[in-house]
Amino acid sequence: MVVLRRMLLSLVIAFAAAAAGLYAFTLWQVRRIEAANPPRGAFVEAGGGRLHYTRRSPGGAPRASVLLIHGASGSEADMMEPLGDALAARDFDVIAIDRPGHGWSDRLGADTPARQASLIADAMKALGVTRFIAAGHSLGAVTAVNLAIDHADSTAGLVLIAPVTHPWPGGVISWYYKPATMPLIGPVFVNLFATPAGLALMDLTLAAVFAPQTPPADYVTRTGAERVLRPHNFEANARDVAGIFDFVTGQTPRMAAIKMPTAIVTGDSDSIVLTHIHSYGSARDIAGATLRVLPGVGHSPHWADPRAVADAVESVAARIEAEPVR
Repeated sequence: MVVLRRMLLSLVIAFAAAAAGLYAFTLWQVRRIEAANPPRGAFVEAGGGRLHYTRRSPGGAPRASVLLIHGASGSEADMMEPLGDALAARDFDVIAIDRPGHGWSDRLGADTPARQASLIADAMKALGVTRFIAAGHSLGAVTAVNLAIDHADSTAGLVLIAPVTHPWPGGVISWYYKPATMPLIGPVFVNLFATPAGLALMDLTLAAVFAPQTPPADYVTRTGAERVLRPHNFEANARDVAGIFDFVTGQTPRMAAIKMPTAIVTGDSDSIVLTHIHSYGSARDIAGATLRVLPGVGHSPHWADPRAVADAVESVAARIEAEPVR
């Protein structure tokens, strides 16, 4: 018994020491990440908290406002960096926002795309933007679609970029999202393991997201991609992903109600999101939607071919301008 007790005590001490070391490492890395990636833009009040956004304005009067909504594991910079200047050069007022709980935005209880869409719609009104084109990438497309359905009074047009929009076979997601959202296990997972494991796997993860393209060499520094590895960001991202299948299952039948000009841009080599289900499904379910499939492009069309995405935005703007005044 004495030997067994000593062994158990040794194991407890070893586990506690390892946990303390991992927690200290996480705190150190969080401080480093935040110091290297301060807020790039400004903050707007919404829902009793703040959302962080960046903005690019054209030289003259804008023809329309464009709202850029990033996907999972991202921030406003993933959209603004490849698209902001290109769209501003085409006379668009461009706003990219950190979705609630991502980047530098407060979470504000926004565990569903509907709640995120509501907060973002309020933020746009607070910025004086009453009508805009919503352009969403990947998981951000779910929020963009919800804006088109539940906030059609302020959403004039829709651009979906390699979107997630429909239920997919099995509803499978990466294994590590579930434990990050579980009671008791979740806080341990995100505070001890998410940051060190994420840093170790960052290059492999980015390579998978961009494949068959290669990630830009300066992508991490340009976009502050490491911020998603902060525990509170990682948990928010995990909750978004873990709940998305159930949400789109309920939202997909409502997509037929979307009547606004819509353009979809996707790649035919996307290994992250199934193009034939989501992009083709959106083109089928939204009346009048256009679909452009880029050959040899993966899950990041806005980086692989930003001109194609800017063209899609411009085509939606032209259709809005051609609509009869009501």
